[in-house]
Formats: sequence, structure tokens, C-alpha cells
Amino acid sequence: MDIHALRAFDDNYIWLLRQGRHVVVVDPGDEAPVLRYLEAERAGLAAILLTHHHGDHSGGVAALLGRHPAPVFGPANETIAGVSRPLREGDRVDLPDLGGSLRVIDVPGHTRGHVAYYGHGALFCGDTLFACGCGRLFEGTAAQMWASLGKLAALPADTRVYCAHEYTQANIRFALAVEPGNEALQARAARVAEQRAQDQATVPFALAEELATNPFLRSAIPAVAAAAERHCGATLDGPSEVFAALREWRNGFR
Repeated sequence: MDIHALRAFDDNYIWLLRQGRHVVVVDPGDEAPVLRYLEAERAGLAAILLTHHHGDHSGGVAALLGRHPAPVFGPANETIAGVSRPLREGDRVDLPDLGGSLRVIDVPGHTRGHVAYYGHGALFCGDTLFACGCGRLFEGTAAQMWASLGKLAALPADTRVYCAHEYTQANIRFALAVEPGNEALQARAARVAEQRAQDQATVPFALAEELATNPFLRSAIPAVAAAAERHCGATLDGPSEVFAALREWRNGFR
């Protein structure tokens, strides 16, 4: 299947999975760019996949269904209007029109019931994992998010990650505050600066690069833990506490 990006709002990405004239849409917060694409490509909507309930991810569902009736897959632990196929960890989303399926992974933290979809070497993770960052904890706990990120970090290193926002450059500024001596991170910062100067997307990205540069996935690394302890002025007991301290640090970082 082919994967295409549509930009929405200030920094959202809506992902389209396409095979022939069949299109599956991931997190359509805005129906307008999706409708324009379907019309221009003379394509049909095969399904909608939702990762969580926030409006910038689900706000376009009703309007899309009004024009293109289709099954809507979404997290069973959240209430989202229009969802016809509620999902939990271990479920599979069969996409016969696209000739494949995706595995559902529960990733609570950003919201209570957030899910991610994995298959064919691609991860659609909504607002859980970002390039060099992770989602804010609006409904879940730091321990939940750390466990959720651990599930994603355990996927094959060559997984391509399709998150829902263009936050990379701001996230890298924070990552450099945590690990200024990380050479892989320095190289990534330079490359991303060039991309953004040309208004190029920095998503998708490889999971392997996150493992080397994303401080939230590196909470067990001594240099990252030491930076978190210096910032909060306390000894932290293990990676989960380090992650919690990093997330609090990031919340106020400018």
C-alpha cells in the first residue's frame, strides 16, 4: 500500500493508506483536505482509523461519513461519535481493499484509551510518540505513558513512524537541552533545520533514529537520567521516574 500525508490545521498530519482507488484515512480531524483528495483522485473511502478522541484527530468523521459511508475503527476505551468498530490491544484491523491488516496496540497516557496501529513496517501512533518527543499526559499517568512507549520501542528498529504532528524542531531543542553531547542528535538537528527551512515534512521517521535521539525513549540511559536529576534537583528511582521528570521538564520548556 502507498501512504500519503495531508496537512491540516497548523501542524497536523492526516495519513492516507491507499491501494488502487481504495483509501483508508487515519485521524481525520478536518474533513476538507480528505474530501478534496478523494474527489481529485476519484477514490473511495474504505475505512477510517482513529487513535484517540481529540477533535483535531476525529473532528472530520461525521462530515466524511455523510459523503462516504465507511466503517470507523477506534479505541474501545473512549467514547467517539461515529466509531462502529471498537478496538482493544491484540485486535486486528482487516483491510481487504488494501490487501493487509494492522495490529492494534493499547498506548494509554496522552488519553485514557489511546491506541496505535502497526503493520507492513508502519506505525500510526497519533499523539503518543513524536519525532524526538512524546505526547502530553492529559488523561493518563507518566507510568502508563512510559509503558506505552516501551511497547512501541520494542517494535522492529526499521519501523517507519507516522505520528500526527510536525513538532520535530521544537522537540529537538528540548532533546539537546537533555543530551547536548549526543552526536546522533546533533546531526539530526542539522538535517531537520534544513528540512523545515524548505517547509519539508520530517515525518515519517525511523524508529531506530528515535532510539538514538529521543530522550523519552532513552530514560534508562545514564546521561539522560543525570540530566533529569540535575533539572529537578532530586534522585530519581529508575527509568519511569526519569521519564516523569523529563515530561514535566518538557511541559515548561521554551
